[in-house]
Amino acid sequence: MSTQHLSHRLKLLEGKPPGQLLIHEIYRSVQGESTYAGLPCVFVRLAVCDARCVWCDTPHAFNQGDIWNPADVVERVLQFRCPLVEITGGEPLLQPEVLPLMTDLSDRRLQVLLETSGMHSLANVDRRVHIIMDLKCPDSGECSRNDWSNLDVLKPTDEIKFVIASRSDFDWAADTIRHYNLEQRFQVLLSPVFDRVTPRQLADWLLDSGLHVRMQLQLHKYIWDPKARGV
Repeated sequence: MSTQHLSHRLKLLEGKPPGQLLIHEIYRSVQGESTYAGLPCVFVRLAVCDARCVWCDTPHAFNQGDIWNPADVVERVLQFRCPLVEITGGEPLLQPEVLPLMTDLSDRRLQVLLETSGMHSLANVDRRVHIIMDLKCPDSGECSRNDWSNLDVLKPTDEIKFVIASRSDFDWAADTIRHYNLEQRFQVLLSPVFDRVTPRQLADWLLDSGLHVRMQLQLHKYIWDPKARGV
């Protein structure tokens, strides 16, 4: 991403009052990915992202959002009476106020998931939070920005996701998994980019590779319109 584009996006956060959050949407749906796939889940989607993955399916979160008091976010989440909540984006870790929000939700005995790009430090994330971290493959256009130090922060129960847009992406992911011994250290997920890699292709590549990691599909895109929001 160019410095100009990055600066424009981050300016959206400059006018945000201290202690507040810029939220794109809060809704309840079925968890579409991760080892929690299929479970009802409340999604808190924060606005703004500093990445520009070429296959991004939520560009509407880049520059649309409303100011929320964190206490109101918690109240809204609790109204759904759902024990599972995911903090996503955008890139949620761009807003430091998300850290105490996740702690507050965890204190209320909710299972909190954090979906993050892996480009920002996870060191200050509450250890009760279940992290689902991307490692960006080359075809995303953001591979050079992976923060590899996060591998020393993740817990064994956390998850690493590779989003696969091509055979070369798969080969890169396989080499990375082997180099860092990821399948022995974490839950590892492989996701095909919708409309770029078919489930059959990814399944064949995985079986041929000998890796013992989990293939997943974006369940919500098979239930609802892939371009729909709030699902």
